[in-house]
Amino acid sequence: MRHVVRNGDRLGLRDVTEADVRALHAVYGDPAATQYMPFAPRSLREVADLVAQAVEAARAEPRLLYVLAVVDAEHRDVIGVARLRIEPEHPHSAEIGFGLHPHQWGRGIGTDLVRLLLAFGFKELGLHRIWGARSPANLPAQLAMLTAGMVEEGVIRHHVHTPDGWRDSVVHSVLEDEWIDR
Repeated sequence: MRHVVRNGDRLGLRDVTEADVRALHAVYGDPAATQYMPFAPRSLREVADLVAQAVEAARAEPRLLYVLAVVDAEHRDVIGVARLRIEPEHPHSAEIGFGLHPHQWGRGIGTDLVRLLLAFGFKELGLHRIWGARSPANLPAQLAMLTAGMVEEGVIRHHVHTPDGWRDSVVHSVLEDEWIDR
């Protein structure tokens, strides 16, 4: 089993554990933090179930799902969650997703987080392509992905079903030969 620990100047990434449930609920249970996600705010029990599934997925061989706690480098507090899912039918490619506690917004933390995910995927996992999909209304995610070096590929119409109905997704990606480790 590959354990993940990746540190940057302001953030770190590590595998989630059962001890993170309350901190992750502060993100997954917050209406503001989940406003662009394809689900309603989650209950504490739902977050505990997600963490249990992530811990189980970390044991899989080959490991295809990485659910990571986003940790403030100075205080070591969990301030968000990141996800990298390798596509079984295309093991050179992975999808990323992330969410931060609203108190972290507006500080460039999202860009730092995307950069850490890209470095992990390209340097440690040897991926060729990393992509992410966002709500068209999620301009902070757009800025984070573009600033981190991803390019906007296009729109997938009615990509995900949300509590409010079908939602389009805007896809961003970066290839290993165009990625610059900043």
